[in-house]
Amino acid sequence: MRRRSGSPLTKNITLKSFGPAIACFCIVFILIVMPDDKLPGKESWLSWLDVLYPDKWVHTIMFAAMTFLFLLPVAESGMFKKIKRHYFIRIAVAACLWGITTEFIQKFYCPTRSFDLVDWAADSTGVLIATIYCWKFHRR
Repeated sequence: MRRRSGSPLTKNITLKSFGPAIACFCIVFILIVMPDDKLPGKESWLSWLDVLYPDKWVHTIMFAAMTFLFLLPVAESGMFKKIKRHYFIRIAVAACLWGITTEFIQKFYCPTRSFDLVDWAADSTGVLIATIYCWKFHRR
């Protein structure tokens, strides 16, 4: 049985609905390739914050926001739950792969940045948080 595309019960997923996610993806990419000395928070008076690992929190928040924005159009669509689950898994895996890819970009193409598996773990934690949150609170 096919659903009518104009039905108020369903929301079509369009490229436009992924606009905020694509913008967030671009912002993450810019922050990833930005030289280390240009990043905020490198002032010496903020060195006491290093105990809290603010860099890892930033990675977690960036990837959670990006993943959430990619998942939201799928979560609010009229797809069946099984299909949504497949898309959720695909988006989560793609976001985790993007996280490790950014580490390799930093290693090979950004001279002032370095490869760090703990950053990737923080990225993946953000992806997991966003995926669980969307699955629990935003699917219909």
